[in-house]
This record gives sequence, structure tokens and C-alpha cells, in this order.
Amino acid sequence: MIRFILFFAVLFLIDLYTFQAIKTLVKQRFWLVLYACITVAIIIFIVYRMNQFDRRIGQTQQTLFTMGVFVLFYVPKLFLILPLIFEDVFRAFSAIVNLFTKNSESFIPERRKFVSQIALGIAAVPFLSIIYGITKGRYNFKVIKQTLYFDDLPENFDGFTLTHISDIHSGSFDNPEKIAYAIDLINQQPSDLLLFTGDIVNSLATEMHPWIPAFKNIRNHTFGKFSILGNHDYGEYLVWDKQQAKIDNFEAIKNLHPQIDFKLLTNEYVTLTKNKQHIQLVGVENWGKNFKQAGDLTKASEGVAKDDFKILMSHDPSHWDLQVKNHPKNYQLTLSGHTHGMQFGIEIPGVFQWSPVQFMYKQWAGLYQEMGRYIYVNRGFGYHAYPGRVGIMPEITVLTLKKGKNL
Repeated sequence: MIRFILFFAVLFLIDLYTFQAIKTLVKQRFWLVLYACITVAIIIFIVYRMNQFDRRIGQTQQTLFTMGVFVLFYVPKLFLILPLIFEDVFRAFSAIVNLFTKNSESFIPERRKFVSQIALGIAAVPFLSIIYGITKGRYNFKVIKQTLYFDDLPENFDGFTLTHISDIHSGSFDNPEKIAYAIDLINQQPSDLLLFTGDIVNSLATEMHPWIPAFKNIRNHTFGKFSILGNHDYGEYLVWDKQQAKIDNFEAIKNLHPQIDFKLLTNEYVTLTKNKQHIQLVGVENWGKNFKQAGDLTKASEGVAKDDFKILMSHDPSHWDLQVKNHPKNYQLTLSGHTHGMQFGIEIPGVFQWSPVQFMYKQWAGLYQEMGRYIYVNRGFGYHAYPGRVGIMPEITVLTLKKGKNL
């Protein structure tokens, strides 16, 4: 209860600041009353929809829409209030100076019009970006290609290419044409191997059923199509009437993978052989610092030698940071997902990269290297929690492995 009170107190403070900025610029009472009425209506809608959320069902198109409204309505206001807060600090300082100098000016100076104009101008940027992210960005698939160099890559695998996707979250989809377009993009890549690093659904196996034909259209790859489980694949975020129902759902989720011709790896490995040389593909169940820890790297790698070249599939990048990168068996390349880049951020390729998720994950989008070992964090194929992507677009990764030193 206290958390809800604090939450709505913060929202009230945000709306108070916003109304103050609008009041500084708009003098007609009609527009101020209209804005207040719209604000109250949106708040009532959000509260109503939050109270309707059923944890036995989880995320639906209705909850996605509600979160979209919330993000669109409040995130721009967070940007708006920053210059207003800075001005209030200045106003408070001026008030103290006036008090002690007995200045005849007002004890608390009025808010300046140009500061409100600046604040609203700043807020317009995320507002328009979020509208784009909801209407276009969530299906604005990007193919990102990268070449990685390894001294110990077997010569026969020099030039070996793999396509990596992650975080399908099929329960969020609402546009078959866009998904078909993304599948076509995957099929256009001249890759030897296809890897999917978890979260095929939001919570329920039935979410994937309408999309099985689309994903079954992913072409066969010479070295196969492999997958692992993510944190959402265990049904952990729902309230279940019976434990057996949760178990049955988990089994049904695992059974989705062969239905789309993927080989699901659950703490195990397979050997990929090319002209009598081989690399090991290791797949673990989800292991995350703050999420389910079902992954067993020791079990998955039984029979794998330290000198073998290994590609590890592990959904949560915190696994790499806490266990994998220093592991004595030397996992040369790890592929992860999970973060989605928070579906919100700024990226200028090769120049600048920022998202709030970086305060939770050291490795959150793209390629990272430590001690000669790599992790690539895919930004996600689908979306979850809110129906949009701002700055961090859905990704299809194509990695080419080359023998030699990274230049």
C-alpha cells in the first residue's frame, strides 16, 4: 500500500509541474480545464486497467495498450520537469537572497515563460519518439552484421556465419505481415547456423500457437536451428491455480521448439563438424542474477574440452559476467538477449550508446570483450511490457567467425 501511495504521489507531483508549465504559457481557462479533464480521464483509465490485471493470464493486448498510454503520457513529462526543477532551485536561492538583503522583489520570483517553453520543447522529443516507437519502431527490424576474430577457431570454420535472434515474446505480436517480413529478413541471410536465445512467449504456450506457421517458415540451415529457454518460458510471472497446470504449460512451451523445427538445448551441447574439424555448441537453461537460475554450465559442458572452440547460448548476460567469462573451460563466444536494450535508448553506431538498462546490466546490447572472450547481447526480436521501441530497434544479428587476431 505504501508503495502505491508513493507511486501516485510522484505522479501527482509530475502532473503538478506539468500543469504549472502549461499555465505559464496558456492563459485561456477553457484549454486549462480541458487539459485537466484529459489528465484526470487518463489517470482513471490507467488505474482502472491496473486493477483489472489478472495475474492468472498475464500480459494481454489490453495491458500492452495501457502501458503504452502510461509511457506516452508520463515519460515526456519526466523530461519536461527537469528544467523546471533546476529553475525552482534557482528561484529558491533567489528567495533566500531577497530575504537576507531585504530586496523589494517578490519573495519567490514567478516562473519564467521561456523556461516553460524550453521544458515543453524538450518533452516534445520523447513524446514524438514514443509515438513513432509504438506505431513503427516495434517492428522496425534491423539486421546487424559483425565479424569476430579468434586465434583458436578451427581453420575449416574460418568464415562460418550464424544468425542470432532472441526474445520473440510471441504473445505481444499483433501484425502478421510485419512478422512475415522479419522472417524473410532472417531467410535472406546466408548463414550456416541459426540460434535463438530464449523467451519464445511472455508466459503461456498458447501465445505462440498463431505464430507457429510463420516461424516454421524459417529456412533450414546447413548446421541446424537451435534454441534455449529464457526467464519468461518458465511461467514464473503468473499465479497458477494448480502446480500441475504450471508444469503442463512449461512442457508445452518446450514442445513449441520442435514444432518450428528448432532443437531445444537444455543444459547440453552438440558437436558441429565440418571437414573433420568441430566446434561445440553449448546451450544452458536460464541463469540470471535476479531471475531463475536453472542453467547448469557444468552439466551442459560434460565431455567438452577446454581446448575446444565453444559457442555458449545463455539467455541472461549477467550469467556471462558472473560465471562464464572467468570459467576455466574457456567459452570463446557467448550469445545472450534478455535486456531488449529496455526498448528505450539512444544509439549512434560506433559513436554513442545509452539506455537506462545499463544501470542494471554491464553488458546490455551489442558486442563486449574481456580477456579475449566475447559476449554478444541481442536487442531482441519482439517486445514486452510496453508496445514500442524508441532508439533500440528489434534485431536480427549475423555474426561471421574468422580465424586470426582482431584488427
